[in-house]
Amino acid sequence: MENASKALIMAAGVLIGIMILSIAVYLFATFGATSADVHQQNEANRVNQFNTQFTSYEGKINTIYDVMTAANLATTNNEEYELLKVSGILNNPSYPDFYVQVYLRNDDYMQTIEGGFESPTTADYNAIIANDTNKITTNSENKLDTYTCTTYISNVTQRVYRVDFIKN
Repeated sequence: MENASKALIMAAGVLIGIMILSIAVYLFATFGATSADVHQQNEANRVNQFNTQFTSYEGKINTIYDVMTAANLATTNNEEYELLKVSGILNNPSYPDFYVQVYLRNDDYMQTIEGGFESPTTADYNAIIANDTNKITTNSENKLDTYTCTTYISNVTQRVYRVDFIKN
């Protein structure tokens, strides 16, 4: 009789141990999934914050100074990721690259102005600003030219890859 009670106590101990291990595995899996969800949400917030820097120009009247601010943001991004113009297929939303281009369309040209380094086609910021501000003295309204902004978001990276400013 004494051996039977010891066997029952041992069996109960094994069952309790298995239950504790099962609970530990369940909690580990649950916390791991929660951690992955939190990481994914943080990444989505970072991407959204990045995109907002450029999408904030949409739907409002922009001046040449807003255009240059967006171009500087793009340049900072491109230098941070050490991206050159040749690093990706430009204007392709399905290419997984973080390169951001900024275009300026004036009366007679469309020009890349993101200030990407090692780019011979990138415009001189000071010349663009001087050209636009010189127009103040020539037009009768004494106003800077205004621009409409359109942003394009990659369907792969979910990040802005192109920003167009078109003169109104």
